Amino acid sequence: MGRSSTTKDAQALFHSLRSAYSATPTNLKIIDLYVMFAVFTALIQVVYVAIVGSFPFNSFLSGVLSCVGTAVLAVCLRIQVNKENKEFKDLAPERAFADFVLCNLVLHLVIMNFLG
Repeated sequence: MGRSSTTKDAQALFHSLRSAYSATPTNLKIIDLYVMFAVFTALIQVVYVAIVGSFPFNSFLSGVLSCVGTAVLAVCLRIQVNKENKEFKDLAPERAFADFVLCNLVLHLVIMNFLG
């Protein structure tokens, strides 16, 4: 009996999350896809190292940190671009995107330096 109510609760939760996410603006959904892609790429690299080995370990670290750093910066962009977030109401979306691009440039310059 408890399992049935748990299943119903999980289905209700999934339905409410899905209906709430359908109201999300398209630009935020695109950023969400970018974040998922970056995290998925990092996971693929970790699985590859677990299977094959980590001979050039600094290359592995550079790849994973690049993906994770890019995902974190994209989440920051999503927070700044979100219209419902009142903390960044005075920040223009163009400024937020410029910050995102500049921070990504710095991140990848550091990662390229780390590669050697």
